[in-house]
Amino acid sequence: MKNINLIEVAKEHPGMIVSISVGDLVKANKELLDNTVRDLEKQLSEANQETYPSADKVAEMLGVDRSTLWRWEKTEYLVPVRFGGKVRYRMSDINNIINQQKSED
Repeated sequence: MKNINLIEVAKEHPGMIVSISVGDLVKANKELLDNTVRDLEKQLSEANQETYPSADKVAEMLGVDRSTLWRWEKTEYLVPVRFGGKVRYRMSDINNIINQQKSED
């Protein structure tokens, strides 16, 4: 049996009526849920792999001076995390700033 992409069919023919057995409907729903769970697990795994670069590295990545990082901390634009007296920044916060700068360009 040929696999059909139902999403594409629905986009091309939104008024089409389809007949499906209850067994196939249950199977399709289970596959959809399994795919969603896999995607969420991947997102959680990536989120748990947070990195914390140094202030020098962050300044280099963002093309700013360390004094800018200090000002951003004071305005809570980019707040560092302190580990035993060392100043580090969440890579996810840095990526948000980079994505924001890209969207403004």
